[in-house]
Amino acid sequence: MTKDLIANLEIGDEVRLDIYLSKELNVSRNQIEKLIENNHVFINNKLANKGGLKIKKDDFILINFPEEKKRSENFNLVDFDVPILYEDEYLLVLNKPSGLVVHEASSLDLNEPTLVDWLKSKNYSLSTLNGDERHGIVHRLDRGTTGAIVVAKDNKTHSILSEQLQDRTMGRYYIAVINKPLKEDIIVDAPIGRNPINRLQMAVVDIEKGGRSAKTLFKKYSTSNNNLEEIIVAKLYSGRTHQIRVHLKEIGRNIIGDDLYGFKKDRAKIDTIMLHANTLYFRHPKTDEILFIEAELGFDISKYIKNNFNLEIKDEKIKNIHNLFRVGNSNNRLSI
Repeated sequence: MTKDLIANLEIGDEVRLDIYLSKELNVSRNQIEKLIENNHVFINNKLANKGGLKIKKDDFILINFPEEKKRSENFNLVDFDVPILYEDEYLLVLNKPSGLVVHEASSLDLNEPTLVDWLKSKNYSLSTLNGDERHGIVHRLDRGTTGAIVVAKDNKTHSILSEQLQDRTMGRYYIAVINKPLKEDIIVDAPIGRNPINRLQMAVVDIEKGGRSAKTLFKKYSTSNNNLEEIIVAKLYSGRTHQIRVHLKEIGRNIIGDDLYGFKKDRAKIDTIMLHANTLYFRHPKTDEILFIEAELGFDISKYIKNNFNLEIKDEKIKNIHNLFRVGNSNNRLSI
């Protein structure tokens, strides 16, 4: 299905494309961003590559909506469970397992259950700000990434958490196992956009060509027994798709198990990407309390670390990772 619009603006006015379409189509800006990201939006017959493009009076906008897919009648909704790390009447924090997709997407087999399906199967009352297929979802994790993810139970909570995500008062600390130790702690500040050659990947792309600003801090944590691999901790200053994976590739590193971005070791022996959202922090929307919620490592990552690193992980959890980033830590060369 296609829809075309003539921008109904006053002479001299300019409005962001994503804001204009969100109001005209009565959908979330996140949904508009997905349409733009997947090359479904055109301005004056030219592909629109970012939501921040400015439109003006009488611009011609064409939207090619992807064909709606339906699940089969015998779709088996959920046959798994997800650990709950924190819950109250306003929100949930879950420990997402590897291989679980957070929500439906055009590239996903619709008969594959998602985290949203699991939430609905438990009859949770969830926010609706991001549309039906993303009920409650404030932020996402890649299919292969494990760890902490927050879910909003109502729209007010969702709105407040989304604001925190934008102004970075909400954040995450990730643990990754990489194939080559870092020389030192490092900040990578490089814009990210869709890889023009491989559409499954993201890449470092100039802002002028559609990239969006992205910044990641990587800190050394523990070197493997053979000194060839390393556990690192990453802190995001932005929230781009595949950000950690792209920025590591930019400095010549790969996450163990991440063959999409160049990991070459025998993939058959490693069933998951060694990337884990270890700690989620945010200010509680109701109580204003700052929460740090830690997620236990999944079985595969925990086993890999125990087999390859001389590192004791109590209760399969690397605790208090956020303390590495506290100002005043004598071992922290890149304090924030």
